[in-house]
Amino acid sequence: MQSSELARLAGVTVRSLRHWHQIGVLPEPARSANGYRDYDAVDFVRVLRIRRLASLGMPLERMGAVLDRGENSTRILDDLDSELSAQIDRLTRQRELIARMRDAGASPDVPPELAPVVSAFVAAGLSPEMARFDRDQAVLLAHLAGEEGLPQLVRFYERLAGPGRARAAADLMNRFGAIDDATDAAVVDAIVDELVDVCLDLFDEIDDPGIGNRLSGAAHVVSEYADKSLSPRQRAVLDRVENRLAGS
Repeated sequence: MQSSELARLAGVTVRSLRHWHQIGVLPEPARSANGYRDYDAVDFVRVLRIRRLASLGMPLERMGAVLDRGENSTRILDDLDSELSAQIDRLTRQRELIARMRDAGASPDVPPELAPVVSAFVAAGLSPEMARFDRDQAVLLAHLAGEEGLPQLVRFYERLAGPGRARAAADLMNRFGAIDDATDAAVVDAIVDELVDVCLDLFDEIDDPGIGNRLSGAAHVVSEYADKSLSPRQRAVLDRVENRLAGS
């Protein structure tokens, strides 16, 4: 029989048959005079066995142990059970994270640890433009902080969005986001002063010098993102804030 007939009888696709040939789990049959693969009943049975093993979650590269070498079935089933148990644990954790993010009303691409805080800024009136900037910054900083530094970063964000502070922070970020070439210099100076004061206050929360090293080591990435996301005048404001903080 040809591949199309075998695929139909076995309930698989011709593409699957070709893939199984490529990785070696299904031997290539002889070809007929017209050049087509010519499958027989033995091939049909092997395809059914492959399909059965796949339904149990067995990786294709491990099927040879059963199909050809007849390895101990109890051990193989125990291994599969352990792997599936690990997958269930992973999926359970994912569902818990999804539930937390749903409760926080957060975007699914935000780190779950920071989702409640990012959502708090939006609820406090953060503009859509600054909300996108804040989201991207959270994604970037969470990655750069790493697993060890993430708890410190979370505390930093939580303090910024603490009781009575989220609305003030959102207002400050909105005023920063509204800076353009027409903004009065005195207004810009006031925003710089406020940003410096907020940062100095919050930096006391970071008691792990390692997170500072990790973030500063990738400062060029953060800087490049700011260059592409902010106007030149907004970027100049951040430069002034950074210089003030460096000299404090």
